[in-house]
Amino acid sequence: MKALPNILTSVRILIGLAVFVCLAGAAGAVPGLSGRLTGDAQFALLEWALYLYVLAASTDFFDGWLARRMGAESAWGAVLDPIADKILLAGTVLGLLSQGAQPYVSAIAVPSALIIFREFFVSALRETTAAKGMRLSVTQLAKWKTTVQLVALGLVLLVAAWPSLGRYGLEVGPGLFDTLQTLAYGGMWLAAALTVWTGIDYALAANRALRTPPA
Repeated sequence: MKALPNILTSVRILIGLAVFVCLAGAAGAVPGLSGRLTGDAQFALLEWALYLYVLAASTDFFDGWLARRMGAESAWGAVLDPIADKILLAGTVLGLLSQGAQPYVSAIAVPSALIIFREFFVSALRETTAAKGMRLSVTQLAKWKTTVQLVALGLVLLVAAWPSLGRYGLEVGPGLFDTLQTLAYGGMWLAAALTVWTGIDYALAANRALRTPPA
């Protein structure tokens, strides 16, 4: 049972890849699928991307909660968890950007780029400091940053899948959709700001660590 948290984290990696495949498939970017892509199939793939994303994002809470509850925290879990988050994040962003000429694509392009660039930058810092026997601890603000990222991307996915709600006979007023867009796009910019802020914090911490003479 103590392996359950790491199993959930591994499942998040697989679901993150599935989210990307669904989004890329909806854009006609999956070989062998684009020629058979109907409007209904496109909407269905966008919906599945949203459902899978929500499932994957929920595991980000439960794996850590279970690890603490069961006393199953491990070095492997500490390594695997941020990797799973980055795969889900990058797969969703790339899948959304593959949708092409959609309003939400242009609205999230810049904050998405800032988020992705920061993740690469901090990963490089971690590798550099680890090679010298130093460790950059995850800050509380960085944990909140991840939460904001996941929620904001989930809202953008809902914006992308929103037109398909009409297939179920749901009457949705334009005011509610405008509010959803504002929350989604504002959330992405907030996530980008927190991402850059925490990236600067990590850079300063890495600089201090590398300048400190070994004991």
